[in-house]
Amino acid sequence: MNVLRAYAPRKQLIEHYGLEAVPAEKRDTPWYRFAFIQIAIAANAGNFLVPALAVLEGGLSFWAGVISTIIGALLGFLLVSFLSLPGARLGIPAQYALRTILGVNGTRFLSAPIRSLTSLYWFSVQTIGGTYVVQQLILRLTGIDLPFWVYSIPLSILMVTLAIVGFNAVKQAMSYFLPLLLIGEATILYVYFTTNQTPGSLMMLHNGGMEGSFSSMLFFASLAFVQYVSGVSASADMTRYAKSPSHGFYGLLIGNGIGFFITAVIGCASAYLFHDLNPYVSSTALTNSPLLIAIITGTAIISMISINVSNAYTGGFSLLNTFPKLSRVQAAVMFGAVGVMLSGFPALVNEAESFISLLGGLIIPISAVICSDYLIVKRTRLNDEDLSLLTKPRYVNILAMGAILTGSLLYFLLPDAWSPGFSTFFVIFTIYPIFIKRR
Repeated sequence: MNVLRAYAPRKQLIEHYGLEAVPAEKRDTPWYRFAFIQIAIAANAGNFLVPALAVLEGGLSFWAGVISTIIGALLGFLLVSFLSLPGARLGIPAQYALRTILGVNGTRFLSAPIRSLTSLYWFSVQTIGGTYVVQQLILRLTGIDLPFWVYSIPLSILMVTLAIVGFNAVKQAMSYFLPLLLIGEATILYVYFTTNQTPGSLMMLHNGGMEGSFSSMLFFASLAFVQYVSGVSASADMTRYAKSPSHGFYGLLIGNGIGFFITAVIGCASAYLFHDLNPYVSSTALTNSPLLIAIITGTAIISMISINVSNAYTGGFSLLNTFPKLSRVQAAVMFGAVGVMLSGFPALVNEAESFISLLGGLIIPISAVICSDYLIVKRTRLNDEDLSLLTKPRYVNILAMGAILTGSLLYFLLPDAWSPGFSTFFVIFTIYPIFIKRR
């Protein structure tokens, strides 16, 4: 028996599957593990923003803000779940699967670099936001004011390390984080509804009804949709380990739906009751209890780690698609090195915000083309002819590039009142199949 143990294959600690397909015997992750992951990464400072703005800037009541942003987000999550199917069926990462839509060079030199930059930006922003929370907590509790990088560098290294280890580390970490996050989110609501500063706050939310204009509800629903639909270019990275396509599809959809519902409720409550965009800030300001402050701050840190592990993991695959000669670990290390560096210089990341907003002019049209091609043209199935494009060198889908260029021009020409992100997505999603059929 000892001899058999000695020669038994060891379980690999670090994931090594890159662009190649994950073997069928390794695809054993059930739907609820994907749901745990998505719930765990939902409630973070970046995701609270749109629901809170729906109340503060859109003039919506609590329930109007919650319902309108949930509708928009669910539409985006539905498309994200559909685009996870190539990963679950074929075991390949998202940007590699997108070669069947945009072509090898179309993904290597357009969609994959943009996805890498977007993931890198959000990794840095989330790390910087979480670092400020930690820094202020330490200062408030101890009076010690340490330099920013003392906190940001170790935090970013931890998140990158989990991403380098791979999917199993992400899966296990989220399983451990989820109960802690739910306790922290319940603590935030407890503070909101028991604080002496806002007596009867539950009654205030109930009496708010569905106040707000329909146009405002539609606008913020479209903002939520645009925020999450860009995930179509990365969702297959996770589901390549799914037990079946339905496990991946419903795991992402259920997890994203539950996670965003919690996020929208907390974000809208923070805005409606306390006029603050960040629930972690508004809730800690309402209590002097060191225990409650520590729980809420710990929740902010864990939520930041959760979303950033996902950002680093998917960002590494996008980088790998651009530089296929790298291994998965090398691509993750390269992505992480830049992320760690940027996380130590908040001013540098803040200056990049305008640059990243310009990338939205490409992110939305690319997402529209991806969804339209896969859902309408390919009818959610990749045939042998499609799969032959995975390794066809120098191939570019010219019609897709033309649609993306058209969408980019439309995105920058439309006035803000027309919700350019949502309008551009709808127009390109509709006209792209027409171009394909004429060809």
